[in-house]
Amino acid sequence: MLTIDKQFNAIKRGTLEIVPEEGLKAKLKKAQETGNPLKIKLGLDPTAPYIHLGHAVVLRKIRQFQDLGHEVYIIIGDFTASIGDPSGKSVTRPQLTAEEIAANAKTYYDQYCMILDPAKTKVVFNSEWLGPLKFADVIKIVSKVTVARILERDDFEKRLSEGRPISMHELLYPVCQAYDSVFLHSDVELGGTDQKFNILMGRDLQTQYGQEEQVGLFMPILPGLDGVQKMSKSLGNYVGITEPPKDMFGKIMSLSDEMMPTYFELCTDVPMEEVESIKAGLTNGTVHPMDTKKRLAREIVTMYHSAEEAAQAQAEFERVFSQHEIPTDMPELKLSDELTDGKVWIVKMLVMAGMVPSNSEARRLVQQGAVSIDGEKVSDPSANIEVKDGQVLRAGKLKFARLTL
Repeated sequence: MLTIDKQFNAIKRGTLEIVPEEGLKAKLKKAQETGNPLKIKLGLDPTAPYIHLGHAVVLRKIRQFQDLGHEVYIIIGDFTASIGDPSGKSVTRPQLTAEEIAANAKTYYDQYCMILDPAKTKVVFNSEWLGPLKFADVIKIVSKVTVARILERDDFEKRLSEGRPISMHELLYPVCQAYDSVFLHSDVELGGTDQKFNILMGRDLQTQYGQEEQVGLFMPILPGLDGVQKMSKSLGNYVGITEPPKDMFGKIMSLSDEMMPTYFELCTDVPMEEVESIKAGLTNGTVHPMDTKKRLAREIVTMYHSAEEAAQAQAEFERVFSQHEIPTDMPELKLSDELTDGKVWIVKMLVMAGMVPSNSEARRLVQQGAVSIDGEKVSDPSANIEVKDGQVLRAGKLKFARLTL
């Protein structure tokens, strides 16, 4: 069994803040002395069921607690999802239907089991205890929370100052999440920095109910592949944990050199001493950025697929990008009715191939010189391309499609 200090140091890796640190050490010590595992809580509102590396930062930390022998409770917020978490939002979020919640929860389960140990993960739905509450019960719970405390939230305070509406049900969201902690008697709750208010509210409410306060463990928001915005599917700067190996590998290789140490720390199990050495080497020029990035991509692909598939993805990447060849496998774009006199508008072709979400984005790529047909650049966004069977359409470094008639 690891010493308390070693357990704490392992858990602290990559965290932004632990509130309070001494409280976590005390809980770890108590669990070791009594043989009673800690209850680790993570709440998921099933509103965005596509899990990417950004979500995985918190899930991987949860897995560390499992490996240390503690109990993990994943709370699917089917009840609170019907409210909509207002965290960081400037407007009221739309409420989900029961059918949407059920479908998203199932998708979440299939994905997070790629990271967590299903045998050691207890999945509960907060509708089990929030749903049966009577109105008198709700009044009793909210009587333990002051309006001033709720309005300390930055997003609420900002919306009030700007004259934006705040609905009563939004004010109840952090109270509901806090009551989850009371019901479960949770010892530690994890979340991103955007959940800090809600998690600390859980500590407050547990005190009101005479319970030992949970520890809040906050993970950083992982920057996306652009190195600027947080990782998000809607922004297109994400790496999904269910993506094919070659796609994952290629996306990681588009990461900037400056972001590599962050990804090594938050997205891999490479020891921190080695991560620090990599960071220093990138700074003083003693390590090769390309080789280091390939290793990062291998580590991540291996984690969600296998070492063999990671090696194959690297070989394919090197064949395509280092030797300027085309992939051995690519999607097909079938064209027939779209042709006029054997030609089709390049912008339309890019959108049809799913390479871009809109005509404007397609025009931008063409103007940037990032589009080619059989290796020849297309620079005019108004061009009508004469299509021949078997031609290869390429957009940027990663997207290919074979044209068929």
